[in-house]
Amino acid sequence: MYGYSLGDLQATADQVLARLQTVPGLRDLRLSMVPGSPEVQVMFDRDKLNRYGLSLGAVSETVRGKVRGTVASRFRDRERHVDIRVLNTDDQRNTLTAIQDLIVTEVNGVPITLGTVADMKIVTGPSEIHRLGSKRVAIVSANLSGRDLGSVTADIRDRLRGLSVPGGVSVEMGGQNEEMDSSFRSLRMAILLAVFLVYLVMAAQFESFVYPLIIMFTVPLAMSGAVYGLYLRGMSVSVIAIIGAIMLAGIVVNNGIVLVDRINQLRARKLHLAAAVVQAGSERLRPILMTTATTVLGLLPMALGLGEGAELRAPLAVTVIAGLLLATLLTLVVVPVVYTLLTGGERLRTAADELAGDGRMLPGPAVLQSAGKDA
Repeated sequence: MYGYSLGDLQATADQVLARLQTVPGLRDLRLSMVPGSPEVQVMFDRDKLNRYGLSLGAVSETVRGKVRGTVASRFRDRERHVDIRVLNTDDQRNTLTAIQDLIVTEVNGVPITLGTVADMKIVTGPSEIHRLGSKRVAIVSANLSGRDLGSVTADIRDRLRGLSVPGGVSVEMGGQNEEMDSSFRSLRMAILLAVFLVYLVMAAQFESFVYPLIIMFTVPLAMSGAVYGLYLRGMSVSVIAIIGAIMLAGIVVNNGIVLVDRINQLRARKLHLAAAVVQAGSERLRPILMTTATTVLGLLPMALGLGEGAELRAPLAVTVIAGLLLATLLTLVVVPVVYTLLTGGERLRTAADELAGDGRMLPGPAVLQSAGKDA
């Protein structure tokens, strides 16, 4: 909470603290504005200071010297340095009346006391005042227990909705949540870069821009499965889940590569497109399922949340497992279909080239028209 008035900050912080105590997964809640010891608050009257020809800084220094003392010298004993302070006696500074009677100056031989130029009262202020960017702040902090940061942040935003905030006070979320927002922005670019680099590697391997595009259709399928898996487990999209999505982008294309590469091998043997697609699917079904099973079983203990700090690691495993399972099932259907659609025209062009090489022509409208006239 940012603001100037300590009273408004305290009231707002108390509201926030009370609401956060109802959020599951938060423990060790603390408020930075801890009440301190009673203190004397001095409020100077500037008109009276001007009347007596006094400055606020000079009077403040005089009062501070008489109450807290002025360092006159230092006593040195080997490694120790002890300040020697000159200050008023206890009976001249330990009560409000005594402080009001402190003489700050003399005008025409008449002593002017502090109570003449200032009003004073005893209040209980905060033990310390925190500042961020030269602004006064009140900080409510807590630790996580048993839940991930993303879901707890969503609950906190829901609890703070409708909070009554005085004028001049603003409420913001910081700490790990602020770092997470910054990480999200960086990881979004990382995902796009990962997908682009995977595409470039496959384009170089296949020496084609079409076949990698067919394989890349598995990536959005995997991402949709990852989101659905997080939803079923009651997890939110967190930094660790996005890291899992980056891993998933590199893992999920393996099945597509195996399938497309086998189709290309069969077509190179002059096998018909439909027959090549069906045969490749049947031949590569077992390797695809074995690869998926080994990855899923390896990540299963992490997804189940076993061990200390499991709530931090589980979203990564759930993202990879759910995305890989859905992508594997749909890869066996979507990749052959997309392959057929994108390479069907290539098959027709190849057939036309073979007929042209034999000196034959494909029947067309012009041939049919001339045949009709001869008839």
